[in-house]
Amino acid sequence: MTCEHKKWISPACQNEMTDNSLLRDEFFWLYTINKASVVVNTSLGLLDRQLARRIAQGLEVVYKKGCAEKAVRPFRVIDFEPFLIAEAGVEATMLHVGRSSQDMHATYRSTIMRDNLISLMQSLVEVMRTLQSMAQANVDTIVPNYTNGVAAQPNSYAHYLLGFLSAFNRDAERLRELYRRVNECAMGTTVLNGTSWPLDRERMAAYLGFDRPVENAYDAAQFKSTDEATELAAVLTAIALHVCTFIQDVSVQYAQPRPWILLQEGGENTYVSSAMPQKRNPGLMIYTRIAASKLLGEANTIVMLAHNIVPGMTDPKTPSDNTVHFRSAIDTLKRFNRVLKALRINPLRALEELNLDWTASQEIADVFVREHGLPFRIGHHVASHVVSYAKAHNILPADFPHDLLCKIYREVIETEYPQGCPECPMSEEQWKRTLDPRSIIRNRRTSGGPQPDELERCLAGMQLKIEAHEKWSEQAVQCIDQSLERLDEDFAAFLI
Repeated sequence: MTCEHKKWISPACQNEMTDNSLLRDEFFWLYTINKASVVVNTSLGLLDRQLARRIAQGLEVVYKKGCAEKAVRPFRVIDFEPFLIAEAGVEATMLHVGRSSQDMHATYRSTIMRDNLISLMQSLVEVMRTLQSMAQANVDTIVPNYTNGVAAQPNSYAHYLLGFLSAFNRDAERLRELYRRVNECAMGTTVLNGTSWPLDRERMAAYLGFDRPVENAYDAAQFKSTDEATELAAVLTAIALHVCTFIQDVSVQYAQPRPWILLQEGGENTYVSSAMPQKRNPGLMIYTRIAASKLLGEANTIVMLAHNIVPGMTDPKTPSDNTVHFRSAIDTLKRFNRVLKALRINPLRALEELNLDWTASQEIADVFVREHGLPFRIGHHVASHVVSYAKAHNILPADFPHDLLCKIYREVIETEYPQGCPECPMSEEQWKRTLDPRSIIRNRRTSGGPQPDELERCLAGMQLKIEAHEKWSEQAVQCIDQSLERLDEDFAAFLI
């Protein structure tokens, strides 16, 4: 009997209904490591072939019993071995030459984290695909963007979403980089400094789906597992912070009497206040933010467990604990994906919001400098005086008269730049165009900006990155599965 690899379930995605025969937990990997040891050590002459057959048959019985519903699945070498002895005799312990629970446990920590990293990447890709679809649908949606909590400039909502996509793309890159470091095999390092048995570490690593063996035997069980956990903490922190930032940015709108972006009402998205009938509380966002904040706490816990310990201690290494953190991250991303899909944007209200404030003021200054040769600081002061006057007299941008602009311009020039011409060079038509948020977006020239051509380029580039991350996860699964299938084929010869 061999395990069906193509339907594997990472521990992070396990639930109460999970079929044990599909779960790649510590028990599965101890079984698999033992299988690889049978094949490799027999080929090296370290294990008698007849004994190897008996061990192989005993292993299959142990694994089959462990796959039964509610079966005991020992997760430590010292607990697994008695099951094997019961089926194959004490001679089966010859399988353990050149091994230790140190390198075996370090190996399954890496394989479990490896599987969980793939599952986390798959969840992250789902979020990125949703953000990408939203961005493609909102290229022409112009909304306010904020700095320091204050309305700052108009922007394409697609460009805003691409900003978050860029952040999540870095998270995906960090996952891939972490995976590369995780995907080195500790097997054959035994305890601290290796063994006198002539093991084939490269072949063992290949059977278990690793890229290569860990180079330093001391590092293999003393530092690597701790580094894997603490680097995971950094990745989870980044993901959680990006989710929280997005949620909080939308949450600000719920304090406004007429928001331009909200959750679609009903279902589990919102709930009505028990006392105030007008309230529609954004429950889905609140619970997503709570999940992300808890994830931040869990990430900090990993770091605290890893500090002030001597080499080799297991405090931050427990696969079940780290799997819980993966589950929290995947749950947070699933909740966040639901938030994204439930958001409803009112483009007209967003444009109205922009026209209620002077988010075009930087463009006023830029036009004076770029098209009329005014020194930068003078152009900035003209725009600043316009805004100060407008706010003091409660004048909206669309209602600010051109002749008043000319008066303010003359006052600034005569006071601060007397060598300049006091006649305002900006026509009334240009003044109105300069205040138009849509025109501001079209006039951007920065690479990576919101102008239509550049948005199209960036959206296409991000699509390729998302597809690359998705393909990477598929290839990672395929690489592991193919390695395990090769092991199954070679191990099958011992069951005949």
